[in-house]
Amino acid sequence: MSKIRAGIIGATGYAGAEIIKLLAFHPEVEIVFVGSRSYADQKLASIFGNLYEIVDLTCIDDDTERMKEEIYRLADQVDVIFTATPQGACASFVTKELLEKVKVIDLSADFRLKDVAVYEHWYKIEHKAPELIENAVYGLVEVNREKIPQARLLANPGCYTTCSILTAYPLVKEGLIDPDTLIVDALSGVSGAGRGGKVANLYCEVNESAKAYGVATHRHTPEIEEQLGYACGREITVTFTPHLAPMNRGILVTAYASLVRKSDGTLPSGEELRSVYSRYYDKERFIRVLPDGVCPETRFVEGSNYLDVNCKVDPRTGRVIMMGALDNLMKGAASQAVQNMNLMFGLPEETGISMAPVLP
Repeated sequence: MSKIRAGIIGATGYAGAEIIKLLAFHPEVEIVFVGSRSYADQKLASIFGNLYEIVDLTCIDDDTERMKEEIYRLADQVDVIFTATPQGACASFVTKELLEKVKVIDLSADFRLKDVAVYEHWYKIEHKAPELIENAVYGLVEVNREKIPQARLLANPGCYTTCSILTAYPLVKEGLIDPDTLIVDALSGVSGAGRGGKVANLYCEVNESAKAYGVATHRHTPEIEEQLGYACGREITVTFTPHLAPMNRGILVTAYASLVRKSDGTLPSGEELRSVYSRYYDKERFIRVLPDGVCPETRFVEGSNYLDVNCKVDPRTGRVIMMGALDNLMKGAASQAVQNMNLMFGLPEETGISMAPVLP
């Protein structure tokens, strides 16, 4: 089998750079081109010194307007294109004709939500390719594994959403919690805000501080609601509050929900809930159900495709506390995108992404 030829648009953002790092050592991939609007015509290794003598490519100009003209030429050179671009960019140039030539894995939200009106309400932009939404596959491997191999357009989930959904999914799916009582508090490292210069993300603004943001308005909320709604078979409403934490990378989710009492009026035990997590995730290569009483920590998943989960019952309140941790740039973006690519091209899903977390 010849190698998969890949191109990366938006290669000089944090997620794009992580994809390149992974693909550079992937045994079945050849990187053909990398694109950047901000660093056009510059050597990639001059931007990211960690890639020096590893990736010897020069960034092409991937300005969205230029891509409309160049995308078909580029598509003839590759088998898959990763788009690590701002919201609206991918939808502005992806067409049915393009998808007949090349597979696209989009790391933005352009094709995650099935309702165009919901997308336009939360993202405040007009969707440029609503006709493609229906056939786009939501790339949460542990939930949609059977659909991913046939995908031509893959919507890679967000970092907050991946952690939030998978942390609560087994209990929602089994009807063990009331999903309308679900509250998700989540912390993110600063890299989650992207690589662009912003005063709010400067070292002196972030260090020794933590804050909530996007309160009741964060754009990942409808994505969490939609996917967990599929799990329980109806529309649900979730309270989601993100927080910025003074760390480079990582997502930590702590979620709360009211338990559904059993037919005898008692609450399910922690042991029963953990057995459900084990039933759903024991065969999953990259989800680790932690031992009883052990809470997930971002430092134990950093630099990896792993998601650590656990839960604890609070009998006093009749609620369960669900916890999850992942690396926002890896399982929350780049390595999940490569995991999806592996399935789309018939490879074992762990190919090229089986590294252990980095510590310290």
